[in-house]
Amino acid sequence: MAKNILLLAMAIILLGAIAQGQALNPSELKNPAMRSLQEKYFAQLQSAADEIHAHVFPNSFYASRVLDLDLAHQEKADQRSLRFDSYKGKTVVELTGNYFAAYPEDELDKNHRAAATFQDVMLPVLQIAVPVFQDLPEVDGFALEISHQVRKKVMGSIREHPENLVVILDRDAAVRLVSARTDRERQAALLEGQTFVNAEQVVLALRDDLGKPQIEDSDAPSTARAAKEHPSPWTLAKATNFPATRPSARSAAPVPPIAARDISREALSAIQASLQGTIDKIIAEMDGQASFVSYAPPSVVSFRKGAYLEFSVNSKLPVAAAGSRYKLAALAFDDHIAHLVRPIAFQFQGDTPIDGIAFSTTIHTGETATSATGAKPASSDTTQAVEFFLPLESLRCYESYDCTGQQLIDAGAILINGERVSLDLQTAEAGTR
Repeated sequence: MAKNILLLAMAIILLGAIAQGQALNPSELKNPAMRSLQEKYFAQLQSAADEIHAHVFPNSFYASRVLDLDLAHQEKADQRSLRFDSYKGKTVVELTGNYFAAYPEDELDKNHRAAATFQDVMLPVLQIAVPVFQDLPEVDGFALEISHQVRKKVMGSIREHPENLVVILDRDAAVRLVSARTDRERQAALLEGQTFVNAEQVVLALRDDLGKPQIEDSDAPSTARAAKEHPSPWTLAKATNFPATRPSARSAAPVPPIAARDISREALSAIQASLQGTIDKIIAEMDGQASFVSYAPPSVVSFRKGAYLEFSVNSKLPVAAAGSRYKLAALAFDDHIAHLVRPIAFQFQGDTPIDGIAFSTTIHTGETATSATGAKPASSDTTQAVEFFLPLESLRCYESYDCTGQQLIDAGAILINGERVSLDLQTAEAGTR
C-alpha cells in the first residue's frame, strides 16, 4: 500500500514537471543573474505560462525545452520553457516552443509562413506575457523562438521539415506591438526588433504586395464599414469566388511636380551626410535579405532635377524566368524590390531632404551545367540593368497600402539598360509583351 502511494506521488511530481507551458525551474538556469530573476518572479512566470497553456491556438502548440520535435515525442517531452535569459547584454523574457502547423512550401513562401506563425502563436503569447512583465525594471525585452513544419513533395511523397522563427523585441516595441490596433502599427513595432528564419535575418512583412493582410487588422468598426463600402479587389475576389488579380493601376493620381532643389555635388554630399546614420541602419538590418552590392554603397544622386537615395542590389532569377527584358524587370520588382520598399520607405517619415528612393539592380538569370562534350562546365547567363526611381510621396502611399505596386511603378521612372520604359507588371509577367 505504501509502495503504491509512493508511486502515485512520484507520478504526480513527474506530470507536474512536464506540464505544458510551465515556467522553467530556477535551479536549472546556469546564469546566476537570470536564476535570481527566475526565483524572484517565478509566480508571475507561472501565471503567464498557465494562461498561455489555456489559450486555444489554431493548431497544437507546446512550450518546449527542445525545438523541432515530432508530435509523439513532444507530448512526452519536458514542456517547461518560459524563463529569463540574456541576449546581447539585455535581459529578456523568453519562450521556446513547437507549433504543429504544416505549411505547403509550394503555396506559402518563407515570409508568409513566418507571418502565419506570428499571427497564430507569437502575437497571442506576447499579448499574454507583455502586460505581465512590461513594468518590471529588470526586463529589457522579449524573445520568442517557435518551430513550425514545412510540407514538401519529394519523389512523389509528402515530407515535412522544421523551420524556426525567432522574434526579438525590446520592451517599448513589444508594448506598442500588443497595444496596436492595425497592421501598420504592428509593422512599425516589428521593424524595431529583429526577426530570423532558420538563423537568417529577415524583415517580417504583415501584408503581401496585393495589400492582403497576412495578419487581420483589429480596427475600429468604422474601418469595417469602410471596407464593406469600398471592398478591396482581394476581398471582392474572395466574395465572388473569382481568383484575385492584380488591380488595374491606370487610375493612379498624378504626382505633383518636384519642387526645384539644389542638386549640385556639394548639396548632394550634404544630404548624404545628413542621412548616413539612417543608411547605415538600413544596411545593417537588411543586408542579408536585400543582397546589397558591397562595392556600390547607397548614395544620393540627382535625377530629373530631384535628389534620390539610390540602393544598388543584385536580383537573381531562376533560368526558367528567362524572357523579355520587360518580364525580367517585372519579376525583379515583384520578387525582390517590392519586399524592400516598405521597410526602407518607413525609415523616411516626415520631412526628409530627398525626393525619392531609387533601386538599381542587375538581374541575373542562368545556371551552370555540364557541356555536351562533358569536358568542362558550360555557363548560360543573361543580365539586365534596371533602375527604379520612385518618388517619396508615392512610396508613402505604397508603404501605407493605399497604392498598388503598379501605381508606384507608374508614378516613378523605370530605366532598362539606360533607356526609360513603361512597365505593366501583369502584362510583362504573363510574357505577352
